[in-house]
Amino acid sequence: MAEHLFEDIFEVHRIDPDGKKFDRVNRIEARSEQSDMYMQLDVATDIYPMSAGDKFTMVLAPTLNLDGTPDTGFYTQAGRKTLADKYDYVMHGKLYKISEETKAGQLPKVEIYASFGGLLMLLKGDPSSAANLELDQRLFLLMRKV
Repeated sequence: MAEHLFEDIFEVHRIDPDGKKFDRVNRIEARSEQSDMYMQLDVATDIYPMSAGDKFTMVLAPTLNLDGTPDTGFYTQAGRKTLADKYDYVMHGKLYKISEETKAGQLPKVEIYASFGGLLMLLKGDPSSAANLELDQRLFLLMRKV
């Protein structure tokens, strides 16, 4: 079974909080149900429409191979089953920044930044959620509405 680096159910609260920047991309703001994580994510809404109030499962995984074998960097549609078959929207990218934010009297929060071909993700919350993530790590983001 493939290892998930992060998995949670999110609810979209706002779309394009800073105004619409691109024709076919929306930036969603969402909050997770289980781990109290905040996320901003750019989504190609011409192929995967999102609305405020939508709930979706989001997974970060290092490979699409169901047996967990490392990704080769090449994708072939050879008819084999992959983790992507269980999701509606898949992006491949790179984790480019991890930082920790500490405010007086509050628990520390981790900020995780990833780029998926220019579509950006910010995941912010409990540092234990980032325990399996590493800087410059290549990963897959998979989403499915619930």
